[in-house]
Amino acid sequence: MHLKGKKILKAAITAVGGYTPKTILSNHKLETMVDTSDEWIRSRTGIKERRILLDENKATSYLAIKAAKDLLNKKKTTANTIDLVIVATVTPDLHVAATAAYVASSIGAKNAFAFDLNAACSGFLYGMSVAAAYVNSGQYKKVLLIGADKMSSIVDYTDRTTCIIFGDGGGAVLFEPSLNKNGWEDEYFRSDGSDRMSLRIKAGGSLHPTSKDTLEKGWHNIHQDGKTVFKYAVSEMSKVTKEIMKRNQLDKESIDYLVPHQANKRIIDATTQRLDLNPNKVMMNIEYFGNTTAATLPLLLNDYENKLNIGDKLVFAAFGGGFTWGAAYLTWAY
Repeated sequence: MHLKGKKILKAAITAVGGYTPKTILSNHKLETMVDTSDEWIRSRTGIKERRILLDENKATSYLAIKAAKDLLNKKKTTANTIDLVIVATVTPDLHVAATAAYVASSIGAKNAFAFDLNAACSGFLYGMSVAAAYVNSGQYKKVLLIGADKMSSIVDYTDRTTCIIFGDGGGAVLFEPSLNKNGWEDEYFRSDGSDRMSLRIKAGGSLHPTSKDTLEKGWHNIHQDGKTVFKYAVSEMSKVTKEIMKRNQLDKESIDYLVPHQANKRIIDATTQRLDLNPNKVMMNIEYFGNTTAATLPLLLNDYENKLNIGDKLVFAAFGGGFTWGAAYLTWAY
């Protein structure tokens, strides 16, 4: 098959990288900052600690650049071979100026164009679809996809419902044409904007521009209706995962790993139970990193890279603000 004269290829992940800051914010430290406890946090989220980028002069781009350089070092390749850089994030360095453009320039990807993608916690999953589509078309051969967020920059550390959840981090994958039969297989994405205020930063956009009033009200920090988000996340992540399994004739035995967004261990566990999956087949690192938003999926791949084998069947699932959610099926190519 051809598209506009281009041969349709199969996109595959050929390298991964990751970075998390050295500073650890433990549950015990949070006990001194807000009305909470280690037992309360663990029982409700499964999180023991999260990583924080303390340097005020370093932003999301720093996390993205570190993750990209880790990938390039492991791949033993140079940035000037990259055609496109995509950064999935909800915490860009600046409004208007794309963080991805700065990241591309900083790592030496002088032959690439770059742009940001925002779909909240589903951002990296949506970015995988975009990266795969570019490679599938034959127009570009190397697409660097990065998920990075400095969530500490938008968290109110007096709000115990949110400050216990989020951490900072960055992860990256490289999409290239597959050299074998493995790679991006299928996707099923959804969205519903009717409950967008259930997980949001209320001010700073065109609806509520920055003002003295919005600052005083704390509208520039992230807030969520936890019960609504939990209900939607469990229900919808399960539905789309079941659909992707059905469409690709996958069952609980044939899946090698479920790769779920790391929002809350209770959400992951509930989804796992609804799918009747063996917990050993579920990637998880939320205990140590918390919810790093767009970075959770690539950080999982980075942590589990040495356990993956050619041909392994991976099912990705994510749910984020907007609401946005979806599932995808990928076979491991290296």
